[in-house]
Amino acid sequence: MNGQVRSDIQQGIEVEIVLKQDQRTGKTTRGIVKDILTKSANHPHGIKVRLMDGQVGRVKTILSK
Repeated sequence: MNGQVRSDIQQGIEVEIVLKQDQRTGKTTRGIVKDILTKSANHPHGIKVRLMDGQVGRVKTILSK
């Protein structure tokens, strides 16, 4: 699943995100969702989340529900 729909993402699931500084390369970072930062129902570049370790980025792939 891609990370463009907010209802697909809940706290505690494992995702791959792209950090702001990695947007050009597309390098992903794996982690567990702590907070969902995007308020809209969907976003074409991915829903913005904060991971448990504090990193912030847009969800590219949902790994587990």
